This record gives sequence, C-alpha cells and structure tokens, in this order.
Amino acid sequence: MSDGNTIIEGPLYAARKKVYPQAVTGTFRRIKWAVLILTLAIYYLLPFVRWNRGPGQPDQAVLVDMPHRRFYFFFVELWPQEVYYFTGLLIIAAMGLFLMNAVAGRVWCGYMCPQTVWTDLFYAVERWVEGDRRERMKKDRGGLNLDVVSQKILKHTIWLMIAWWTGGAWVLYFSDAPTLVRDLATFQAPLVAYVWIGILTFTTYALAGHMREQVCIYMCPWPRIQAALTDEWALNVTYRKDRGEPRMSLKKAEHAREQGEAAGDCVDCAQCVAVCPTGIDIRNGPQLGCIQCGLCIDACDTVMKQVNRPTGLIAYDTDMNAARRKASEPPVYRIVRARTVLYAAIIGIVAVVMLYALATRSTLDVNVLHDRNPLFTRLSDGSLRNDYTVRLLNKNAVERNVVLTVEGLPGARLQGVGLESAAGGGIAVSVGGDQTREIRLLVSVPKDAIPVASTAVTVRIRDAASGEEATAKEHFLPN
Repeated sequence: MSDGNTIIEGPLYAARKKVYPQAVTGTFRRIKWAVLILTLAIYYLLPFVRWNRGPGQPDQAVLVDMPHRRFYFFFVELWPQEVYYFTGLLIIAAMGLFLMNAVAGRVWCGYMCPQTVWTDLFYAVERWVEGDRRERMKKDRGGLNLDVVSQKILKHTIWLMIAWWTGGAWVLYFSDAPTLVRDLATFQAPLVAYVWIGILTFTTYALAGHMREQVCIYMCPWPRIQAALTDEWALNVTYRKDRGEPRMSLKKAEHAREQGEAAGDCVDCAQCVAVCPTGIDIRNGPQLGCIQCGLCIDACDTVMKQVNRPTGLIAYDTDMNAARRKASEPPVYRIVRARTVLYAAIIGIVAVVMLYALATRSTLDVNVLHDRNPLFTRLSDGSLRNDYTVRLLNKNAVERNVVLTVEGLPGARLQGVGLESAAGGGIAVSVGGDQTREIRLLVSVPKDAIPVASTAVTVRIRDAASGEEATAKEHFLPN
C-alpha cells in the first residue's frame, strides 16, 4: 500500500504467535518467586487478619465497609469526608511508579504488576502439568490424544480454581471474611458477591491464562507512558552489543579468536528468547514487549558460565553506559539525580502531610446546610428565623455528648427540633459511637437585632468531657 511517500509492505495485521517460555533458574528468577509468594500471600490472607477496635467495631484489619461507608486499615479508619487521604495515596503510588521507572525502567511490570504475578503463577502450573517449553510445543504440534486432553483438563481446572479464589479473595475485603466464606459455602451470601466472584474469575482466567503477553503489549498504557518518563540514566535490561557482536556459534567463535579475528561472546543460543515471557529478542534493543523481568539475564549468565565467558552479556545497564563503552570509557551509574530526587521528595512530602493529618485529625466534625426553601421565615413577633440542617460526626467508638452553639449573631435564639437546651446556653446533643446524627437547627433573631445584610455565622460543637471542638461556617440571611 502506498500513500504519498509512505510505503507499507506486508499485512497490516500479524496473527499472534504463541509464546512458550522456558523455565530458568538464577538470581532474578528467585527474586520473582519471592515477590510472587509475598504478594499473593498478602492478597489471599490479608482479609483474615484480625484487629481489635473495641466493642461493636469490625475486627477485620483491612475492610471496605460499604453499608456504613467506612474504610478500615489496621488502626486507621477513614470516613467519606476524608477521601482526600486516597488522593494522597494515589499521588504516592504515581510518584512511586515514576521513581521506579527512573531508577530501573519497567521494574514494576517485571516483578510486581498483578498481570505479571498471576501470569507467572499460571505458567508454573502449565509447566508442572504439561512439561517445559519443548514438551509443550511438541504436544501442541502433535494434536490431541487422551494424554494431552487429560493434561489440558487438569491444567484448566487448576487455572479456574486459582481464578475463582482470586475473585473470592477480592470480595472478602468488603465484608467480614470468615462470615462471608461460610455464607458463600452454604449459598447464603448476597447475589452481588457471587456476581463479582464470577466476573473476577473470568477476567483472571482470561488475562493470565490466555491473553498473557498481549495484555502487556496491546492493552496496558504504561509501556507507552514510561517511554516518555525515562532517560539515559535509567537501568534497563540491555544486551551489550559491543561485547556480544559479531555473534556466532561457540566453535566458530573459538576458531575466530585463534585466528585473531573478532568474535562476540554471544553464541546465538537464543536462550534469552526461549525464557522471555513475551517472546521478544532482547538482542534487538529496547522493545515495547520487554517487561524488564531479568529472566533473559539469568538464562544468558547460565550459558556464559557453561562456555567459560564472563557473565553480564545481558544485564541491567543504562543507555549512557552503552555510549561510554562504545567510546572505551568506564561505566558510570547515577541513581541520585534531579528526577529521582524530585520524585522521592514528592513522595516524602505527601507522606509526611498525610501522617501529620492523621495524627492531628479531629474525631469530631460538623457540617451545616442552610435551607433553600424558604430562605427565611418572618415570625408573628417580628423576629426573623433561618433554618439549618446540621450533621454531627462522632469518629470515636463511644457515645459523646456535645453542646452546639452559634457565634457571630448577637441576640440569636437557638432551637433544636426535639432537643433540649444546655445549661449556660446552646443545645445539648448526643451522638452515638462511630455514628453521624442529623438535626434541625432553628436560629431566630429579634426584630431589633436583624442584620441588614447576609451575616457569616459559625456553628460550634464542643465535647464537654474531652474539650474537643469542631466548627462549620454558614450565613444568616435577612432577605
């Protein structure tokens, strides 16, 4: 196809070539196993961890309590009004991702991304049931027989069990885990729980069992974003061409060296390609499909040891060092630089602000909303009344008695619908532990004290026992 000066040869669509990653051992593979075990253990077991918050409070350490609109994380309890903490967490997560990218490229993709972790687990099951790379390729080429069918049924059954428990673990974060497990087993759980388990079972099975590397290459936006955030100092899995080229077989390389000719350390064994979970050839340079998992480093180092050549032909390295080696200059590594300091500083500042806000936050709060219809009411004695809806929040686990007063409106009379006046003025209100209470507040001003313009007022509540206070501002409208 030709369009002006653009010439495209060949098909516009390439069918997927199935990837058969080979098992590998080494440092990075052990790191990946450790991260996989740790992250999955946290995900599957965390809902069962208990945390004592006192009588009448949920004892699940991490819980998203949708009916009561609470989020519990060990000693932290967040209310809907404190959603800004989640904003802080999102900023920290984003800056953490940027920092990891600035230091070591797509290290998140290679080790901690859920798609990578679950795909790794599914690959482990596949190898255990069907064998390693060559055995799986041979079975796929040989067609179906009783042995192959039975192995595939076993593999997919285990995959579905893992996917089912993945969905099941997710819903446990939204209800008391032991209770929900019992209800699920006895088919007494809410329908929504079964629906979400079904959705997450399907997505986990489809993404980790079938789509695999296609998610990383075609669906995930991060590879395209991180390319704009990296620089020449970031560590990336790199094939050192200056040392590996010209590549040739081991015998040819030995003969070339005997003759005093150039011979690279790469013996063209393609083990780096065989172990790659996305099926790329790292020797072709940076590619969208490379998730920086380091498995090709383990495979190449193993081969280098077998052929008595130095390891590190494939290694985490920087573009800057690639250029320096080409110029016969020693490598330089600069982890601490402007962007890494900036990202770390933002993470630190946001974390400190959030910790300070948590440490100093009030356990008492009040919100006030002026009635819109009518804006004011003229009483028979000539006085003017404004009505408000007041919501009081008690974030403590015990009931609290507070006194509500209004400031900024001299001579005002307060009346709480269904409430009694407090000694010394104000209105006495009790708020249950870990609850909110909504009351109707009527504020009247005598005829001779009615303000001529809208007047700012402050509604204050005070816990007499602890002395803690909370305020909210509104307006008193004369017309």
